[in-house]
Amino acid sequence: MPELPEVETVRRGLAPVLEGRRIVRAVQNRADLRWPLPERFAERLTGRRILGLGRRAKYLTVDLDGNEPETALIHLGMSGRLLLSGLGAERNTGAQFHYASAVGEAARKHDHVVLDLGEGINLVYNDARRFGSMDLWPTATLDAHPSLAILGPEPLSNDFNGEALQAALARSRTTIKAALLDQRRVAGLGNIYVCEALYRAKISPLREAGSLSARDCQRLTGTIRDVLSEAIEAGGSSLRDFHGAGGELGYFQHRFSVYDREGDICSGPTCIAEIERIVQGGRSTFFCPKCQK
Repeated sequence: MPELPEVETVRRGLAPVLEGRRIVRAVQNRADLRWPLPERFAERLTGRRILGLGRRAKYLTVDLDGNEPETALIHLGMSGRLLLSGLGAERNTGAQFHYASAVGEAARKHDHVVLDLGEGINLVYNDARRFGSMDLWPTATLDAHPSLAILGPEPLSNDFNGEALQAALARSRTTIKAALLDQRRVAGLGNIYVCEALYRAKISPLREAGSLSARDCQRLTGTIRDVLSEAIEAGGSSLRDFHGAGGELGYFQHRFSVYDREGDICSGPTCIAEIERIVQGGRSTFFCPKCQK
């Protein structure tokens, strides 16, 4: 599932092309994704100008104009992709887009929503597993959307610091790995980047969350920021389904210290332990049993 860096990579790739453009025509090829699409979805999108693209946790937000401005809230799910297509996209970005247009042609099997943005530019939402979602919500009250209202602070914001994290973990008896995946405590973190951040912070994923000291939390928030920032600059991690807006792959997976490296020797300068894999909450956790205490 795309995590914060992957969604931010998509946002950055789309923003220069989409912001300020009008949706000439919206094509909706099915009534639902993970959940039903909003009523009259394609009709409500058609003709509206895209004012800006943002991100909240793992959600992409698309602000639309109108007498009653709305925001499209998009979650990519397990395999969802937002891809630019058409010669117009190549001219406007200088990139080579090899994803064929689905507007005016027989739609590809998994192209569920297609936006014609004029001048030969199309935005295609493709999702083989249909675990993604799309919604429309009044922009003025977006923070009250049920999916956003429960979220904790953004890990790259000033609201996320050692003091705030320690308060969020206070008296928690769950493991620190599970606590960091809880979107109510901190928004946008997923399995990959939690494993990597815990390794850099030298904190065992099995530690009880409430046992972390103020110094532990300060160190951990710093490593989370560093890992996320580096992943964003690398275009995210491409393991199975993730591609950027132009179909390009991320390459942070080549910098993994522990994730998906079971049996490899720890990269620590003096460590010769092997990276281990355990299962926590149904998800694989990778860590160094010697470096992480």
